[in-house]
Amino acid sequence: MDDALAFSALVLTLSGHLVQEIHTRVSQQGFEDLRPAHGFAFARISAGGATTADLAEHLGVTKQAAAQLVEELVRKGYVERHPHPHDARARLLALTGTGRAATRAADEAAGAVVAPWRESLGEERFGALVADLARLTPPGPLRPAW
Repeated sequence: MDDALAFSALVLTLSGHLVQEIHTRVSQQGFEDLRPAHGFAFARISAGGATTADLAEHLGVTKQAAAQLVEELVRKGYVERHPHPHDARARLLALTGTGRAATRAADEAAGAVVAPWRESLGEERFGALVADLARLTPPGPLRPAW
């Protein structure tokens, strides 16, 4: 297999595994009504300054689909809307206390899922892998600042 194809397949497989394991662990922490797509939405909303249009762009969906997702998360008590300080038509999205608790559960789950990878590679190689992936990650509101 070509290195580019192997890299793509490995990253996608590892990413899918990570998402599914985080989702499973978050569900086990009492957030059974969440789906993996909600976690991607929470990540953008928790970065701050997100509107439904920003969320649509982040998720790669239409504004209508993002609006439906936001409505679902508001109804479930994870997200709330606030007036936008510069655009009367837009609303800023924010996580509620329950949304922040779900995010903390996801952070803890991510740590638990990644721990065996860190152990397998060792601290130095794991740190180098994280640094390499950070260099490859495009700029945006979710890109770590290290």
